[in-house]
Amino acid sequence: MGWLQRIFGKEKPAGAQVNPAPAPVTPEVPAAEQTATGTIAPERVGLNGEYDQSGLAKRVALAFDEDSTLDDVETLWVAQLGTNVVLKGKVPSQDVLNKAVQIARSVSGATDVTTAEVTVG
Repeated sequence: MGWLQRIFGKEKPAGAQVNPAPAPVTPEVPAAEQTATGTIAPERVGLNGEYDQSGLAKRVALAFDEDSTLDDVETLWVAQLGTNVVLKGKVPSQDVLNKAVQIARSVSGATDVTTAEVTVG
């Protein structure tokens, strides 16, 4: 089972991207989630560029799905607090955690990655 399926209960949608171009603002996008240029804030961009409150976490999960080194890690979870990616759970080694952090940081909208709730071993 992939990351998107396990955490969010959804299959990868057609055309989903880790770093899609944000769609123009629509009426359902709260003012606080808009940029000055009229697009959706990067941390709220969904898998297809649409507004999604959990967009950053979903795109990090998609990035994890696309990296085969994280395929067997089923005890790590992804969440977000604004622009901060929060990893929780357990990983088999520090190398796996380092890889997850590196991938999460590469996703547009992520300004930090918190691992305080991850145990190694």
